[in-house]
Amino acid sequence: MDILAFSWCGIIAFGVIMYVILGGFDLGIGIMSIFFKNEKERDLLVSAILPVWDGNQTWLVFGGAALYGAFPLAFSAILPLMYIPILIMVIALLFRGVSFEFRLKAIKTKRFWEICIFLGSVFATVAQGLILGTFVQGFNLSPNAGTIAQWFNPFGIACALALICGYVLLGANFLIIKTTGKLQEKNYEISSKVQYLIVAGFIMVSVWSPFLDPSIMQRWFNRANMPYLAMLPAMTLFLLMAHRFALKRKYEYLPFWSAIGMFLMCYLGFIISSYPYIVPREITYSAAAADRSSLLFMLVGVCIMMPPLLYYTYYSYKIFRGKVTQIGY
Repeated sequence: MDILAFSWCGIIAFGVIMYVILGGFDLGIGIMSIFFKNEKERDLLVSAILPVWDGNQTWLVFGGAALYGAFPLAFSAILPLMYIPILIMVIALLFRGVSFEFRLKAIKTKRFWEICIFLGSVFATVAQGLILGTFVQGFNLSPNAGTIAQWFNPFGIACALALICGYVLLGANFLIIKTTGKLQEKNYEISSKVQYLIVAGFIMVSVWSPFLDPSIMQRWFNRANMPYLAMLPAMTLFLLMAHRFALKRKYEYLPFWSAIGMFLMCYLGFIISSYPYIVPREITYSAAAADRSSLLFMLVGVCIMMPPLLYYTYYSYKIFRGKVTQIGY
């Protein structure tokens, strides 16, 4: 095992899951916000993420830059196939960020910018779901393989819909922590309904994935692996029950953390299915890695920059903790 390359796989995986969790709930809130009829409630929803949404995107940039530097072969193989969904995601995130700023100052066009936030959130999430679906089912790098069909297919669309539900669940649970009164009650209701959609999504992906590639089927249904791998669905079920229990008891923090746990279990399942490929079923992480001197040089940079980035993330949530009761920052 190439320890340096494996370490960089871990660093990129950490950056991706940090974005999925932190960027996921603010995209989920953006998707939810359009369905709240009360303007003051929409103001409070947007105010809940205004101080932190831009910092959440840092992890997306970090993950993309790390992939480019540490695994240039993988980056050059993935990017041409995924140009369209990546471009849609980037444009949607930029459009969404601009909409936040204009909405703060708008009077007559305020509703227009709220719709823009909703559309930006939806398109960014759908693009991420299509990318996720492609990674789960694997790439085909042969010259005769189609491009659009690799990411725009029934499984990719199903993953996009499941990701929308997952982000909405994270968003509703985050708002349970940040809001009070009737608005908090609405988010309890949303979370209690969406959790069942998440169950359906988990079952769909779990049943569908093994049939996408024989190697996935062999790994998950190997008798030697099953006692260990069975712990993942068991833990997911436990977290789901904890989530349901927390909503019934009106706990504030447990729904959010149990939802994060479910995302982590799914992410771990994806890693198990894909290992040792960084371009699933085509290029392994060791084959795609840059030379050792480059990896070592960048690792020193990460060791210097990662602690400030982690502290910035922690401090931004610490300083803006508590309930949202006023509009704006």
